[in-house]
Amino acid sequence: MKEKNSTVIKAMTILELFKKHHTLSLQKLVTLTGSPKTTIYRMVLSLEETGFLRRNASGEYELGFAFLEYGQLVKSRLDVRRTAYPIMQRLKNELGEAVNLIVREGHEAIYVEKVETDKPVRVYTGIGKTAPLYAGACPRILLAYMPESERSEYLEHVDLVPIASGTVTDRHTLEHILQESKQNGFTISHSELHDDSSAIGAPIFDYEGEVYAAISIVGPERRFRNSDSLPLLIEKVKQAAVEISTSIGWNK
Repeated sequence: MKEKNSTVIKAMTILELFKKHHTLSLQKLVTLTGSPKTTIYRMVLSLEETGFLRRNASGEYELGFAFLEYGQLVKSRLDVRRTAYPIMQRLKNELGEAVNLIVREGHEAIYVEKVETDKPVRVYTGIGKTAPLYAGACPRILLAYMPESERSEYLEHVDLVPIASGTVTDRHTLEHILQESKQNGFTISHSELHDDSSAIGAPIFDYEGEVYAAISIVGPERRFRNSDSLPLLIEKVKQAAVEISTSIGWNK
């Protein structure tokens, strides 16, 4: 049996009560949970401090704005996945390469959707996996479009650890690539997250014109080194990114 965190369970027990009650006083929380008042008081203070509960004008507790923030994040991610999937499927059919969709999670990129290739040689990245923002085409395009001050702070503190043989670990080189990527609207990586694999990534904009997600095609490096086919691959990825962006409200 998996070990459970009693503090988390107690916090969730309190929050569950607000599914049926709009507001609750401290004493009512004590009565409904059957827990000591001191225990509930400490838990409520922690939930209030983190924004999951708030006190109203009457001094009673209600759900805090943190739920609105997290709820909006979940909704946005579900929306972009739902919108992007058929476009990703079409892109895979047109180019024959795997297609990834990622969003930013703090200082990492998280893969939220993928369409696998039918070709014999595959590059495996899974939904839910993470990658640092500095490595790989899809994560790096998010970094390229990050606000300048935030990006500079990130680059000052991040350790550019090599992940595969082609990972960019020199800061000045990375900064040049980021500048070029933003100017061109796409980026290419070779053997940065996995040896002998390449990717082309492009940004997805939300209705406010902010980069929220990114799409990429990924496959064996030898298929991305062909100078004759590369322009078509780049154009197709950029077009897919624009189509997804437009579908979620972006107005170029």
